[in-house]
Amino acid sequence: MKAVVFPGQGAQFPGMGKELYQQNPTAKELLEKANDILGFRITDIMFEGSEEALKQTNVTQPAVFIHSVVMAKTADNFDPDMVAGHSLGEFSALVANGVLSFEDGLRLVHQRALAMQEACEINPSTMAAVLGLADEMVEEICASITDEIVVPANYNCPGQLVISGTKQGVAIACEKMLAAGAKRALVLPVGGAFHSPLMEPARVKLQTAIVNTHFSLPSCPVYQNVSITGVTDVESIKANLISQLTAPVKWTQSVEQMVNDGATHFVECGPGKVLQGLVKKIYRNAEVSGL
Repeated sequence: MKAVVFPGQGAQFPGMGKELYQQNPTAKELLEKANDILGFRITDIMFEGSEEALKQTNVTQPAVFIHSVVMAKTADNFDPDMVAGHSLGEFSALVANGVLSFEDGLRLVHQRALAMQEACEINPSTMAAVLGLADEMVEEICASITDEIVVPANYNCPGQLVISGTKQGVAIACEKMLAAGAKRALVLPVGGAFHSPLMEPARVKLQTAIVNTHFSLPSCPVYQNVSITGVTDVESIKANLISQLTAPVKWTQSVEQMVNDGATHFVECGPGKVLQGLVKKIYRNAEVSGL
């Protein structure tokens, strides 16, 4: 069975989508439609912008989403048995399996990016990657810090877990992780504490937008970051998507569940190859490729 997976924030690169725009009429039409929906020419930043320009959250998230969805919609024989997306990538997955239209998906992603940026400004915060420590130990250390907010945020693969919280909480946690035997504990250059309780203001704003957006029945199950299992019920998909902003991305567990449900070939659809590498670390025998 084929699982198509979609990357999240961090997969962007200068020049993304330019070749598709130049060579494929459908891609060009979708990219121009994206410019109209957003009210600015995001294609100019995607094609010619610097790495720094692409790192702005209000640009990064729509850019990665657009690139991923355009690839899916212009691919030959795009017929996944299941889909999943890493954080932001979940929106791309929901367009790919017919739950959201391209237009509605892009509007939600743009609103999500702006809401997350505002939440970051309200609560200055950060994230850190913890390498070489068991998930259970990371969870235990985070739970032991009671005077600051710090939580597991991204279960990327065995031995690689990202934590999220207040700057002081993350700093304390990193010290404790290293003392407990972590190979590295690196503060990440991100705008705030994504997938933590500090994103609650963004969750509230996105909830209103999601509730007022039309969701259709999916063509195949989506393995959501919050639920892990394959979901086809529209109301459950909505609820999981709303919860995602303040809940951890359970990517390791989602891939394991897809394998248990019969996935043998994982295809990454979008910029970069990060998810291919993570899937291989989670399930060594998986066949992985890029679209």
